[in-house]
Amino acid sequence: MLHNKKKNWKPFDMNKKPVKQYPFLVPFIWGASWLMTRRFRLKIEKENMEHIRPPYLVLSTHQGFSDYYIAPLALFPHRANYVSDIEGFAAFGEWLYRGIGCIGKRRYVSDVAVVKNIYYALHNKKQIVAVFPESRHSNVGTTSRIPGNMGKLAKLMKVPVVTLSVHGSYLAGPFWDEEHIRTVPMEARLTCIYTAQELERAGDEEVQQKIEEKLQYDEYRWQKEKGIAIRYKNRAEGLHMALYQCRACKTSFRMESCGCVLRCSACGAEWEMDEYGQLQRGGETQRIPDWYEWQRRNVEEEILRGEYRCDLSVRVEALPNASGFIPMGEGRLTQEEKGFTLSVQDKTLVFDHVSRESVQTEYNYRGRGACIVLSDRDCCYYIYSKEPDFAPTRIQFAGEYFYLHERKKFCVPM
Repeated sequence: MLHNKKKNWKPFDMNKKPVKQYPFLVPFIWGASWLMTRRFRLKIEKENMEHIRPPYLVLSTHQGFSDYYIAPLALFPHRANYVSDIEGFAAFGEWLYRGIGCIGKRRYVSDVAVVKNIYYALHNKKQIVAVFPESRHSNVGTTSRIPGNMGKLAKLMKVPVVTLSVHGSYLAGPFWDEEHIRTVPMEARLTCIYTAQELERAGDEEVQQKIEEKLQYDEYRWQKEKGIAIRYKNRAEGLHMALYQCRACKTSFRMESCGCVLRCSACGAEWEMDEYGQLQRGGETQRIPDWYEWQRRNVEEEILRGEYRCDLSVRVEALPNASGFIPMGEGRLTQEEKGFTLSVQDKTLVFDHVSRESVQTEYNYRGRGACIVLSDRDCCYYIYSKEPDFAPTRIQFAGEYFYLHERKKFCVPM
């Protein structure tokens, strides 16, 4: 489990310049990507790419782990640099991860060093740079929040802007059950949305709006339109991590899932997930994304009524660098309007909401259970809890609401 045996707390070097993918690794990257996507009959389409050559900036959807294999094939025959979370460097080794072109970043932490490294790779190394603005795998097959500064980032880079939109990646390995892969068809579309000249003439808000438009997706709607049946018998197992509140009795933290059934242990209501991703009960149909957004509205209403509470006993593991995790033991986590307070090992760490657009959630991180991840520039803190009211999705909803609320309060541009 990626243990930092020497307890090396030296922060990951964000300022280290990215390199071109090592030439001897490139055939393995392309070969592995082809093998990993072969079963999904991946189809790649390109639009307005006829005269686009590196360097350019790629902004990609991020539905699931398969995206890491799809991107190299979509960009073939060119190499690229990829902005990636620090956890990947720990999992695969820093030398290898840098060698395949990765640029380190901590999720939901603004860091000018990352921007500088993107610019360096584009302009000094003449490389393609791929960014996944959502910063997380999709919880329920819909687009996560796109940071409001992507238009400014694109304008700053002064190179063509390309979007990579993927379908099927989430359905093949939904975030709440990535351990069991379903065989579904995958599609990807690589589209140039701005040439360098067009980008220069466009405004920040216009670019932002177009980026958000191109990165929108709803995988359950796409599945229904394409008529894709998923016959995996345990297709609903794990869904209770995303859908933690019962639609029948509105009780939270009592949802369970087994086989193709989502069930509330409080009132006994059951929904069967059919082969097309719809939840059926008594002749009524529920869409998973709609249920998910219903929960978000409920959390927002709790906050407005002054009833939202998050005060948990937790276990904490720190990830300061690529050497692995350092256990920090038991602690306490609270979430309030201004931010999180984490008390552990006689330390009090504060993570404000105004500077982080979302909260990283993990539904079963490396088989160790659900957690949230809070980061600052020097370290990522993986926070687990055994308390029955620990629901990462609920904490994420509250964090996103507080972010927007605090931004508006201080009139901070989005």
